Amino acid sequence: MEPRPRSFYVLAAFFGLFLLFLYGPTITIAILSFQGPTGGLTFPMNGVSLHWFYDLFQEQAVGDIWGSFRRSFALGFMVMVTTVVVSVMGGLAFRHRFVGSTLLFYVIITALVIPSILVSLGVGLLFSQSGLEVHWATSGFGAQLTWTLPFGLLIMFAVFNRFDGSFEEAARDLGATPWQVLRHVVIPIIGPSLIGVALFGFTLSYDEFARTLLTAGSYNTLPLEIFGMTTNVTSPVLYALGTLTTLFSFLMIAAFLLLAWISTRRKARKGSDAGKGMV
Repeated sequence: MEPRPRSFYVLAAFFGLFLLFLYGPTITIAILSFQGPTGGLTFPMNGVSLHWFYDLFQEQAVGDIWGSFRRSFALGFMVMVTTVVVSVMGGLAFRHRFVGSTLLFYVIITALVIPSILVSLGVGLLFSQSGLEVHWATSGFGAQLTWTLPFGLLIMFAVFNRFDGSFEEAARDLGATPWQVLRHVVIPIIGPSLIGVALFGFTLSYDEFARTLLTAGSYNTLPLEIFGMTTNVTSPVLYALGTLTTLFSFLMIAAFLLLAWISTRRKARKGSDAGKGMV
């Protein structure tokens, strides 16, 4: 067997350091969340227990943890649905060139390069100067869409670039209406990609801090609540909260990946059944 070159080990070490830098802080917080009742915020650990997870579900003197979690979940769901719908509509529209399409494309992408805090400041000022209430479900919702929609649209552009229009032509030749073509041909084919867009929309919204900072109003989302707690809470209960929210994020990602896998298997099964029918 030919020995590996020295560059392989150098790159492997670099990749290992990258993973440590990426996941090390999360792993450290997860370990410290299992401190004993008299444990602190740093190593060495003083005992091992689930005390701080239990304490997390008790009434807290500082912060509205579960209220902020519900708000983040609701906001994430709203952003997810809107991102999926608008991204599909935008992807369909950009399949054919129209007047101003290039300019509109660059306007959409520009939202990704504008500093997040400036977007938050601008949206917050727009609402307050217009006499509208600055609230997580209105101004916060709009500010987060400036972050999720460009990603969703870019994914849809890539999907429709590879889309085979002959499937639509065949459906139209068989008498299908435009709505039937969209519902029974286009949506099933791009289904796994829609799940990916939904995952992007939800996770980007659920974790967003900067674009929500000046647009959430009087009620914090979970990232804002955690940030506020860092200045007041001096016990491992904050680490327990971080561990649970990280676990929730991984569970949501696993759920979306499972949906994508089921959608892909179902589409493959339908294709196989169709092939057998033709034989």
